[in-house]
Parts: sequence; structure tokens; C-alpha cells
Amino acid sequence: MRNSFLAGNWKMHKTQKEAEELAGKLVTSLRDCRNRIMIAPSFTALSGVSRILKDSNILLGAQNMSTDESGAHTGEVSVLMLKDIGVSIVILGHSERRHVYNETDEVVNKKLKLALGHGLEVILCVGETLEEREGGRALSVVRGQLTEGLKDVSSSLLENVVIAYEPVWAIGTGKTATPEDADEIHRAIRKEVSSLYGTDAADRIIIQYGGSVKPDNVKDLMAMDNIDGALVGGASLKSETFIPIAEYNK
Repeated sequence: MRNSFLAGNWKMHKTQKEAEELAGKLVTSLRDCRNRIMIAPSFTALSGVSRILKDSNILLGAQNMSTDESGAHTGEVSVLMLKDIGVSIVILGHSERRHVYNETDEVVNKKLKLALGHGLEVILCVGETLEEREGGRALSVVRGQLTEGLKDVSSSLLENVVIAYEPVWAIGTGKTATPEDADEIHRAIRKEVSSLYGTDAADRIIIQYGGSVKPDNVKDLMAMDNIDGALVGGASLKSETFIPIAEYNK
């Protein structure tokens, strides 16, 4: 039985004070939540939020990281820095990193292997654009991002990988893939993991859905056989919308 994993990606929102206030509300309200919960504030708020989350049941995530441990990389944040302030999970390959900042599958794979090598968990994001979906290439695009993202990752390290399917056309647009459409891609992802790592690995791996997840659609999404959680954007920025998502099965 796979445990539901609900994660909030705060993106480039909230000052440190605002981030700490929201984190405090979530710690109080979700202390008895039976699902796995993570929040990923911006880099500047990570240290303060880490102190708020200490000894709580909410995990601290980061939204990205460098391809390198250290060095002359102005403006980058390393895996060592993230670990030092209590980050345990990092989101990699988010569609905004791929399509706005031109991160390739090769770059995502390099970051993923570095993160896993240092003991972090990774949420690996995959997903197609509207043009790719309408062109009938959604499955092939997602399979390609998945196989290239996991290139040279051993079965033992796969235990620390979560896959997030996020159709690019549904992120921040208010549009959501139907539960059935989302589950079709999730099923294909699980099948691809099975071909790469075996049936047991495919049965265990957590696959989240991301793309305009809200309190009023999360239950229908989570009712699907292959959807094990959600990577939540806008609705994670307020306690009154993220708490019902985190506790969808309360």
C-alpha cells in the first residue's frame, strides 16, 4: 500500500516572515495528518522555515539545486548548503525550469544523481506541453523525460525518487487534466518504471499529480489507482486551501 504524499511548491512567493507564519499554521493544523507532507519555500526562507518545522511531521523541500557541489557558480545553491539547513527533498525538472530556464534532461539527470548521492530524496517532474498533447506525443514525451532523468540511477537509489506528472498546460492555468487522463499517464509511468526496474519497484514508486490541484478536485484525483499524491502550486500558498488538500482523506 503506497502512502499518499502531498507536497507544496511555494515557487517565488512569500518573504521569510510570511513563509514562517504559513509554516507555523501548517505545523499546528497538520500535526495529526496521516499522509506524508512536504513544503518547499524559496531559498531565502528555507533556513527560517526549517526551524519552524523542526520535530514536526512536515518535511522541508527545496525547489531546485545546482549541478555541482561547490565552486565558482554565481547565483547557484548547492546540495551541501541545502542539507546543512535541514532540506531532505529537492524538486528537480519542474516544467518552469525546463521551459523557462532551458534545463535539459541531461542537466536534470546530473542534478538528480548528485542529490541522491548525498542522501536527499528527489521529486522528478515530467510532463508534456499542450502542443505535444494535441500532437499525440504526450506519452512519448513523458517516457523520454522519465528514462533520461533516471539514466544510470540504480535500483537501490530509486527508493528515494518520487515522480510528479505535471502537464505543462495545466500549471497555473486553472485547467486540470481529468482524473482519467491523469491516471492514464500515471499508469504509463508506472509501466515504464516496471520495464526499467521491475514490477516490485513500479508497485512501490510514488507518482504525484501536479497541475491546478485544489481542495475541490483533489479527492477525485486521489481516487485513481495510480495517483499517489499531489505536487501543489498556488493552492499551497494559503493554509485554508493547502490543509484540505493535505487532509483529503480525513
